[in-house]
Amino acid sequence: MIGKTRHSPLQDASVATRSTDADVGPARGILRRKLAGGPFWHARHAPAPELRDIVEHFWSVAWDLRGQPAQIQETLPHPNVHIVIEQDRSRVVGIHTGRFVRELAGQGRVFGIKFRVGGFYPFLHKPVASLMNRTLAIEEVFGEAGAGLETAVLAHSDDASMMSVACAFLRSQPRAPDDKVEHVAAIVAGIVDDRALTSVDKLAERSGLGKRALQRLFRDYVGATPKWVINRYRLHDAVEQLALGHSVGWASIALELGYFDQAHFIRDFKKLVGRTPAEYARAEAPAVG
Repeated sequence: MIGKTRHSPLQDASVATRSTDADVGPARGILRRKLAGGPFWHARHAPAPELRDIVEHFWSVAWDLRGQPAQIQETLPHPNVHIVIEQDRSRVVGIHTGRFVRELAGQGRVFGIKFRVGGFYPFLHKPVASLMNRTLAIEEVFGEAGAGLETAVLAHSDDASMMSVACAFLRSQPRAPDDKVEHVAAIVAGIVDDRALTSVDKLAERSGLGKRALQRLFRDYVGATPKWVINRYRLHDAVEQLALGHSVGWASIALELGYFDQAHFIRDFKKLVGRTPAEYARAEAPAVG
């Protein structure tokens, strides 16, 4: 385990223990929910009030698979930038358009900062789209202060202390007020909340922007196109329904997302998720009885 602590989460965690602050909301986009065994801890914590304009939440993952087979974790990433803190692997992670896959083996822990949509632009000062499917060393964005962040965070191994270090780091970074951060965050929140929203034209109308202005805003502050963000959240909705064992109207979803027919949508779903909708439902839906 990274660092030393008298009370490690893994000492008391059962398999696949998940902890989330009430005001963070449920996790979305987790593709593999059934672990084969071994302690696994996933926690998500709300930021301090003064950082909520830029940070969605802090997260940590820990596992102990010593003496057990390695396990694969997969997620369908959100349109958010992360700072990921891990021994000798710390980095800034841009939007990942594909499925994120990570093999967990042995014992380890990762701490992360999930920035609010638009919330990383005040630090990057250039289009967030430049980070798509890319990672950067933290110091490439934050200079010498960023180079020391890994050591400062990993000097601790409890979430509260690591969060305290991360919060102090973010507070120390200069950033000018930017009304566009709040505007783009509100637009994306509307996409998340309204499952019937599948059209960029409709989104532009709601946002009060022209279509091209909306696309520029998303390029600069989100890092992906409005259409990509809409499709990603509608896929999150569908995956969530499948994982809960609910039936999903794939034909209607395919049409709403602009597919010519259901077969093309299922093909792309399999390419992205790794399994067809039917295969995913069989593997991840809760057992009956």
